[in-house]
Amino acid sequence: MTSNTTGKQAPTEAYVWTWLPGKSHPVVAGRLSTAESGYRFNYGRRYLERDDAIPLYLPELPLQPGLLPLLPGLFIPGCLRDASPDAWGRRVIINRLLGDGSPHTDTTVLDELTYMLTSGSDRVGAIDFQASPDEYVPRLAEQASLEQLIEAADLVEKGRALPPGLAQAMLHGTSLGGARPKALIEDRNKKYVAKFSSSNDLYAVIKAEFIAMRLGARIGLDVARVKRVTAAGKDVLLVERFDRQKAPGGWQRRAVVSALTLLALDEMMARYASYEHLAEIIRHRFAAPQNTLRELFGRLLFNVLCGNTDDHARNHAAFWDGSHLALTPAYDICPQARTGNEASQAMLIAGGNRASRVDACILAAPQFLLSETEARAIVDQQIQGIHQHWEPVCDEAELSPADRNLLWRRQFLNPYALGA
Repeated sequence: MTSNTTGKQAPTEAYVWTWLPGKSHPVVAGRLSTAESGYRFNYGRRYLERDDAIPLYLPELPLQPGLLPLLPGLFIPGCLRDASPDAWGRRVIINRLLGDGSPHTDTTVLDELTYMLTSGSDRVGAIDFQASPDEYVPRLAEQASLEQLIEAADLVEKGRALPPGLAQAMLHGTSLGGARPKALIEDRNKKYVAKFSSSNDLYAVIKAEFIAMRLGARIGLDVARVKRVTAAGKDVLLVERFDRQKAPGGWQRRAVVSALTLLALDEMMARYASYEHLAEIIRHRFAAPQNTLRELFGRLLFNVLCGNTDDHARNHAAFWDGSHLALTPAYDICPQARTGNEASQAMLIAGGNRASRVDACILAAPQFLLSETEARAIVDQQIQGIHQHWEPVCDEAELSPADRNLLWRRQFLNPYALGA
């Protein structure tokens, strides 16, 4: 447990509000409170009495009264931690509250409930945190241009305090995961995650992610829609949100849980996350498991082929409707810098093997209910598709010849990945 260094007493509880399926307004589900061994949740009596109440996630938080036990090894229910900020959001909050936020700042200077209660309300999934069980008051961001958001992100990266207006504009982005600069924007009845370049980028990271996402979609994977725009002379990647749907009564939210939660792991145990175990969960708990397994195998393979070694368990997720799970569209497919050929995936592929190689994927094919012949056919189809669509997608990204040469055969279709 950590202490709050803002000069104020750290909160000891937060009320969990949720959007039920098909609803445009939230209801209070229960309370998250500090405990000796972490944070414990209990449902509210009124929520349990609702005919349309659903568990926030099973088997973690079943619909029953009283403080619910934590799963072994966890200090907070995973489905609630999924809705809390990660590295970038925590840096922005530290900047707002403490006037700091450099990459070297220890994010444990603030406690988990402070992060939950001070981050924006438009967070991923269908959960928000409030200080009150009776009144829902969303923490909204001020309208800001992409240029202003880029300026704010740059100040946070440099560890410089944000002016009040920019601090408020960055509020929504505080609820997001990941370590790279980002914000939330709304445009023409759609919501997007806006991803910005970083001062530490050694190559055109935004364009590389755009290319990977577009290539993934073109070769037949279920990938979130993306757009590339420019602001303040910089590239911005807009990723359309799949957890929001515009309805006559407002925005509806879809509940989402990360693969880390599916695997009952936390960040300290993330190195044990594996595609093999995730495939086992899909076989037993997902709707349409065979098609879902084929999709997951395709995503694993494409991560290897495009050089995305940042495929950790928070970069996979599933929709949750109270009883069934379904894989969300793929997101955060971003080729990573590499100095040599050898590379490893963030998640284990099968057993102790995490080598970023096609042959490792093929060896794991039975876990995805695929034969070796079927797996090799998917490999051939993806490689052919990457060759076929590479130049058109690079043209779409306005990628320079120098950057094409940098990415081709290094991140995309690296010889090590192909077994050469």
